[in-house]
Amino acid sequence: MTAARSAMQEAPPLVVHLIYRLDFGGLESLLVERINRMCATRYRHAVVCLTDYTAFADKIRRQGVTLHALHKQPGLSPGTHLALWSLLRRLNPTIIHTYNLSAIEYAPVALLAGVPVRINGAHGRDHHDPHGLNARHNLLRRLMLPFYDCYYANSAAMVKWHSDVIGVPSAKSRLLSNGIDTARFRPREHGDAPAPGPFGDGCIVIGSVGRIQQVKDHATLLEAFILLRQQLPEQRARLRLAIVGDGPLLPALRARAAQAGLEREVWLPGSRADVAEILRGFHVFAMASIAEGTPGAALEAMASALPVAATRVGGIPEVIEDGVTGALAPPSDPQALADALARYVAAPGLAAQHGQAGRARVLRHYAMDAMVAAYLGLYDQLCEQKHQTRKPEKTCVE
Repeated sequence: MTAARSAMQEAPPLVVHLIYRLDFGGLESLLVERINRMCATRYRHAVVCLTDYTAFADKIRRQGVTLHALHKQPGLSPGTHLALWSLLRRLNPTIIHTYNLSAIEYAPVALLAGVPVRINGAHGRDHHDPHGLNARHNLLRRLMLPFYDCYYANSAAMVKWHSDVIGVPSAKSRLLSNGIDTARFRPREHGDAPAPGPFGDGCIVIGSVGRIQQVKDHATLLEAFILLRQQLPEQRARLRLAIVGDGPLLPALRARAAQAGLEREVWLPGSRADVAEILRGFHVFAMASIAEGTPGAALEAMASALPVAATRVGGIPEVIEDGVTGALAPPSDPQALADALARYVAAPGLAAQHGQAGRARVLRHYAMDAMVAAYLGLYDQLCEQKHQTRKPEKTCVE
């Protein structure tokens, strides 16, 4: 046996992460965190993008992680299936881990390429079908079910939906909660530099972070801010709104802010790499989503000791306890969201109390190490079932 062949056999199992695009986003941030923190002696990693990747890929610090772009064209793009099959045959992974609906259809390709372990993760629904009502999409999910060893979700609401609507059996189902880096996302401390952004001292900043697309419904948040200024005339001069993120609806949001005469009061900077620092300049975090899994942005805000005013949809009520760590409102209701925000603006002590309770909740239930260990445990279990690797002596998280 040659030294090269021996080294190949002794190499840790390879996990191929198949995603639509590697760019700034909650799912992508947590994927990178897991890759960076998983013990290198347990698993190797490759990221395959159906379309392409951006400079966000530079956040992968783990040595030896390979990046691949298939440049998928809109529509069925059968050539992408062939390109993926060829790549998988060359990489020879033990696990393919696909993310969300956009990558779910490639499990048969992985099976034909000889990949023994196949996992799909639901980190939220497609933004064109936020409530999971599209019959064609759900048929695809059902058709793919036999090809996967595990259909997991990051919220209990999505796990239940998998069972009730898709028919995922309990043996293939799992809840894997998000995790937060509580050292990076933390409250403002004495000696910290001023938070990035155009707002000065004395402002009350209501903020949100997320991709500017329909499912996040930032238009409702902007309308709620307009109503809030009308409700609290004595605070109007101090109120500011920051919506951090890029996306297809950003130009329309900027146009609406300009139409309302709020160019100075509303900050829409697009994507930012300094979100943790920006959060430390907020006073209240707001989410107007019409659908969510486990909202990573809300967890980051809670870790930063911010109260969260959000909509009562998807996995949000699992994370935010109404009246304890935040305030919940019905979706698509600007007045209800404005009322929730007004309670925190009018009572800074309540905002601080709920913010501290939120950080305590994240520390108890959403630790980063616990998330990484849970994914490692899933990989280990499925590999052992397929007899692809020896049972590890201990879970390894860095």
